[in-house]
Amino acid sequence: MAANNNPTVTGRRLGTELRRLRKDSGLTGTQVAARLLISQAKVSHMETGRRPVSPRDVRDLCRLYGVGDRHVVDRLTALAKESSRPNWWRAYGDIPHSVYLDLEAAASSIREFGPMVIPSLLQTPAYAASVIGETIPLLTVDQAAAQLKVRLRRQYRIYDPARRLHLRVVLDESALRRVVGSREIMREQLEHLHALSTEPHIIVQVLPHSAGAHPGLSGHFSVLEFPDSREAVVYVKRFTGGLCLDKPSDVQQYCATHAHLRARALTPEHSRHLITDAIKVCTS
Repeated sequence: MAANNNPTVTGRRLGTELRRLRKDSGLTGTQVAARLLISQAKVSHMETGRRPVSPRDVRDLCRLYGVGDRHVVDRLTALAKESSRPNWWRAYGDIPHSVYLDLEAAASSIREFGPMVIPSLLQTPAYAASVIGETIPLLTVDQAAAQLKVRLRRQYRIYDPARRLHLRVVLDESALRRVVGSREIMREQLEHLHALSTEPHIIVQVLPHSAGAHPGLSGHFSVLEFPDSREAVVYVKRFTGGLCLDKPSDVQQYCATHAHLRARALTPEHSRHLITDAIKVCTS
């Protein structure tokens, strides 16, 4: 499904709970629509998180489903209010991949494959500015500045001890060899990557050119997991947007792909050796 049609994480959580309550009550979506005098499409969209659910909607649905626990109603009402609250990056205007940002903000761990450049969360300011400025045509100076501010603020999560994000990254060797910005910028970036790879919550593995063809050749993807849910989500990055996949068979396929890439990549220790070699090339 296209990224711009995807629900936010909070909306998905709320929708999942509402769908469970409806099924527990024995009602179909058609019956709910008829009793509340709304369209069946609205019921479906509320349960998938594709449209906002108001606190009044929550109260009406809970009453219909026979939910007598006040705490449950209050919790779902709070989720409805939270799902309609704009995220911090909205203040920076129209930021690409906003659906992914919502997923990333709620995630507890991310498994990522980066075929071309260093992942955003591990980029230095100079490297990030070069990537943004050199890869997005028609970007204005103000838009580039906004995107850079958002990207750097996202990195707070990997330093926050209260909500530390766990990363397991597989990089194609091309990401180490491609000089972005300048040799000096690239050297600084590689040194930063090397330092981060020693952190216990960040695992970096490099897939060397000698590995040949592999499943990651199809492009960049991330598998995101959340602390309050067993359901992982896959985000496949595209130039102007992305695909957000939560179908279990799709998630399973991408999890297997990432595991396959990890198995073919160098170990974290040998990956650091390769990063060191790339640093020497930039220094010479």
